[in-house]
Amino acid sequence: MARARGNQGRKGERGGRGAREPVVRGVDGGLAELVPDRDRPAGWTLLIDGAPQSHVDLDDPAHLSFEYQRRIGHVLDLAADPGRPVHAVHLGGGACTLARYLAATRPRTTQQVVERDGPLVDLVRTALPLDPGARIRVRTADAREALGRLPDDWADVLVADVFSGARTPAHLTTTEFLTEVRRVLRPAGTYVANLADGPPLAYLRGQIATATAVFPELALVADPAVLRGKRFGNAVLAASALPLPVAELTRRAASDPHPGRVEYGRALVAFAGGAVPATDATAKASPAPPASVFH
Repeated sequence: MARARGNQGRKGERGGRGAREPVVRGVDGGLAELVPDRDRPAGWTLLIDGAPQSHVDLDDPAHLSFEYQRRIGHVLDLAADPGRPVHAVHLGGGACTLARYLAATRPRTTQQVVERDGPLVDLVRTALPLDPGARIRVRTADAREALGRLPDDWADVLVADVFSGARTPAHLTTTEFLTEVRRVLRPAGTYVANLADGPPLAYLRGQIATATAVFPELALVADPAVLRGKRFGNAVLAASALPLPVAELTRRAASDPHPGRVEYGRALVAFAGGAVPATDATAKASPAPPASVFH
C-alpha cells in the first residue's frame, strides 16, 4: 500500500527525452522520484523515499552510472562470450537498468524481470519506456514466487537486486532460495546479487556462508573500505557451479572510477569467518542503512 504522502508533491507526468521536469509518484514502496541527470540529456535517476535505486540513460542504455551496477555489469559481460544472446532473469526491476544494459550489449537476449511494486512498474513503463524491440518481459510478482514458476535450466544469468524499504527481504537470503536459483540456472549459469551491509558485516559474512552451501564457486566485489568494515555500502556476489573468470573480473573492478577489490577462494572463506548459512527458519532481512548513506 502506498504511503499517505505518496500522492503529494506530484510534479510531472512523464520522463522521456523531451521532458526534463522531475516525476514524482506514490508507489507501493513509498514515494518514487524520477530526477533528470544534469550531465546526461536522456539520463534519469530513480529514488524511492529519497534513496537512489537506479540510473537509466535512454540514449545510452549500456552506460551504468552506479558503481554496484557497473560491477554487476562486469559479471554479466563475463558470463558468456561477448555479444552472445543469453536468457536472463532479474529479481527486482527498479528502472530495469540492467535489463536495458543486457539488451544493448547482448542483442536478442531473452529476459524476464520480476518487480513486486506494480505502480512502480507502471511508472517506469510510462516515463522510461523500454525499447519495444528488446525481448524483455516484466512481471509484477513476489521474486521468490516467480522464481518458483520458472523452468529448470532456463537462465544463463540470474540477477538478484531486491530491496523493500532499503532492505532485502529475509526470504530472499536463504539456502532454500539459492537452491531454487541454482535449479533455474543452466549448469554453466551465473548468479549475481547486490548485497548491502556495514560494520560489523555480519549479514554479508552470513550471505557468503549461505551461497557457499549451494554454489562451489564464489567471488565478491566491493569497495575496500566496505570489506574492511569501515562504512556501509554495496557488495556484489557472483556464484556459479563452474569456475568464475576471477582474473578478468579483478582487472575490470580495479579499473573502475571507484576501484573495487575482488575476494575469492580461501580469502573469501576466511572473510566469512565461520558464519552460519541462513535458512527459511532463521533468516532476517538485510540491515537498514544509516540515514547518512543517502545524505
